[in-house]
Formats: sequence, C-alpha cells, structure tokens
Amino acid sequence: QVRLVESGGGLVQAGGSLRLSCAASGSISGLNGMGWYRLVPGKQREFVERITSYGSTMYADSVKGRFTISRDNAKNPMYLQKNSLKPEDKAVYYCKYQRYGTDYWGQGTQGTVSS
Repeated sequence: QVRLVESGGGLVQAGGSLRLSCAASGSISGLNGMGWYRLVPGKQREFVERITSYGSTMYADSVKGRFTISRDNAKNPMYLQKNSLKPEDKAVYYCKYQRYGTDYWGQGTQGTVSS
C-alpha cells in the first residue's frame, strides 16, 4: 500500500507563488507515473503536469511557463512550484503516483488565489 500526503497549499494573491509537496510512504519501491492534477468546482479533475522516471516533463498548456514539477532523485518527494498564479488556478491539487499499474492519489490540498 502507498500513502501520499500533499502539503503547501494556501491563500496567495494573484501573481504570487506557492510550492506544493507530495510525500509517499509505505510500499514505495517501484513508484512511477508521477504527476499533479487539480479539481476546480463544477469541473472534472484535470491534468496539470507529470514527470517520468527519466526526468522528462509534460505540462498542461494552461500552466506552461508558470508551474514546474520536480522530484528528488529517489522520486520521493515530488514538488510543484507554482509561480505567477492566476485566480483561475484556484483548485484542490492532487498528486498521483503509479506503482505496478495501480494509481495512488493524495487527499488533495487547496490552493486559493485572490484577485
């Protein structure tokens, strides 16, 4: 079993920054498929960005150039640096890891951006 815990959410003004962390515990060998998603009220959970085991990254167009995903060399923890935040970035952010074909999700952390 894998347990994921996000932290770092909060309230920030538009143009500000936040850094999210995602720490995995439990059976963490073989972790892969690392990424961040977000849930905006009234919408489906959407992809934000991901990073592969080799360090390649993929971003949603809405955050490209503003958000940066990273991880420690041991793939744990994982981070999301959010810069130049906009009111539309307000959401609950979830981290996800994959382990041998099974997805594991964190409980989510709220990020609020005031205009």
